[in-house]
Amino acid sequence: MADEMTAPAAEAEEPKPKRPDPITTLLVFIGELALLLGRTVREIGRGGIAGSDLIEQMSSLGVSTIPIALLTSFTSGGVLSLYFTPFLNQYGATQFVGGVVALAVARELAPVLTGVVFTARSGSMIAAEIGTMKVTEQVDALRALAVSPIRYLVVPRLVASVIMFPIVCALSDAAGIFGGYIVAVYMENTPPHVFTDSIKNLLLPTDFTLGMVKTIFFAVIVALVGCQQGLETRGGATEVGKATTNTVVISIVIIYILNFVLADVLFPQ
Repeated sequence: MADEMTAPAAEAEEPKPKRPDPITTLLVFIGELALLLGRTVREIGRGGIAGSDLIEQMSSLGVSTIPIALLTSFTSGGVLSLYFTPFLNQYGATQFVGGVVALAVARELAPVLTGVVFTARSGSMIAAEIGTMKVTEQVDALRALAVSPIRYLVVPRLVASVIMFPIVCALSDAAGIFGGYIVAVYMENTPPHVFTDSIKNLLLPTDFTLGMVKTIFFAVIVALVGCQQGLETRGGATEVGKATTNTVVISIVIIYILNFVLADVLFPQ
């Protein structure tokens, strides 16, 4: 009788498994990303990419992102011009309006905003697609057919992101500067030639190119995080949703941190 009474109590007192601490979780995540990147690069070196898959992903991840990226950059450039134009006019520095807007767009606004939009639109889609394939055992079916999931799923998405991200950023540069031009000229009465001459005098080609270099790093991060979260999905539809959310949050946080580092390295003062 005593044994029967103490058995449930003993079972109730069993210690719960400890959750990994944040540092361990972070190190595991970094290690998984590094391993995934290494395997992806190895598959690319082996020629493991199909042209049709690459084109499909370029269209799905890149082309579909262009409209929202252009709208975001256009309005942000306009807002920037709306703030700076009256301020510079007040201090007799109207001749710097176009250059200030163009520098901000080329170096920071276009790359970062494109990164955020790309993450929200394409990074989430990568995680959702691969996560759904994982929970429905399609990834296991690929392995059973001796098809590498890295070659079939990760490589085309990573390469497509690296190709399309700078292209979308270049279009965002043009949209942001055009938005600033519209506001400065038609709302703040800045002479058009003053705006354009300011861009010619202050903006260098390297401001555009180095800004687009940032997007290559951002593209790798977004694609890797999306693929990693998708491949690590367990369970059902709820876990797919969590993987999608994690991809967006993690990618945006890394983009902001990485942008600070790259700004200091690429544009030293």
